Amino acid sequence: MSENKAKTEGLIYRGRPLRRVDNFIYYGTMSDKYIIMMQVLDTKKEQDLNVASRVSVQLQLTDPSLRSRDRIVKKSEKDSLYAAMDVAAIWLERALKEK
Repeated sequence: MSENKAKTEGLIYRGRPLRRVDNFIYYGTMSDKYIIMMQVLDTKKEQDLNVASRVSVQLQLTDPSLRSRDRIVKKSEKDSLYAAMDVAAIWLERALKEK
């Protein structure tokens, strides 16, 4: 049973799921009121790896009845994935505490 859970769980960051689809990274659970969407806008070559050098961060409502433009609560742009993840974790934690 623990093997099944490990296969479906995926990446977890600070207790919340982290999913990547192409250049988009989603942080949080769709069953919550808010989720974070990050988009890698630009990359630079560091040795043999492409490293994110510009990342857009958006705190969004998960309400499917809203237009995508109306779902955005906060947005920012960061110069690294590390900085983007740091802001994302703080924004999501604060937003989910407010009820």
